[in-house]
Amino acid sequence: MIVYGASGHGKVVIEILEVLGKRVDFVVDDNPVLSELLGYEVRRNTGVYKEAVVAIGSCQIRKKIVEELQVEKWVTVIHPAAIISPRAVIGEGSVVMPNAVVNSCAVIGKHCIVNTGATVDHDCKIGDFVHVAPGVHISGGVTVGDGSWIGVGACVKQGVKIGKGCMIGAGAVVVNNIPDDITAVGIPAKDIQLKD
Repeated sequence: MIVYGASGHGKVVIEILEVLGKRVDFVVDDNPVLSELLGYEVRRNTGVYKEAVVAIGSCQIRKKIVEELQVEKWVTVIHPAAIISPRAVIGEGSVVMPNAVVNSCAVIGKHCIVNTGATVDHDCKIGDFVHVAPGVHISGGVTVGDGSWIGVGACVKQGVKIGKGCMIGAGAVVVNNIPDDITAVGIPAKDIQLKD
């Protein structure tokens, strides 16, 4: 089992794996200065891996690494202090942090992050490679497109659709649909490219 990513997010993922009693063989990272993380050897990417999880916060970089790595099985990592409905679906390679909540019939895509203390309510559809940052609250029936990032402490109103490749700013309150590839900030969240 390898963890790809030797930064802060990698530290948290490693600690969750330790709590779960999973063996981490080593960490992979392309930073030539790093040789160790939390007592684990850091190696460069050298081959095929039996089991792996990518511990990189950036949605785009995480996707690029997943597409390039040769992995037999992507590991899904869920902290035991997270609350996951038995009717929720968590995609392969995704990570759910401590005190996160994923409620009934929510679907979390592949290689997502549901970060510390975030909540994803009933019937939400979260696409692949999404990052739901710490303290985010997503109400029921929300759709979030692939590769979007919901910033720390943001709130999303029930039934809203957020497109692919969006960046929702920290503390934003999303009350209206957001099209693809938009950066939206504020209360209520608005496209930063639009003039008032």
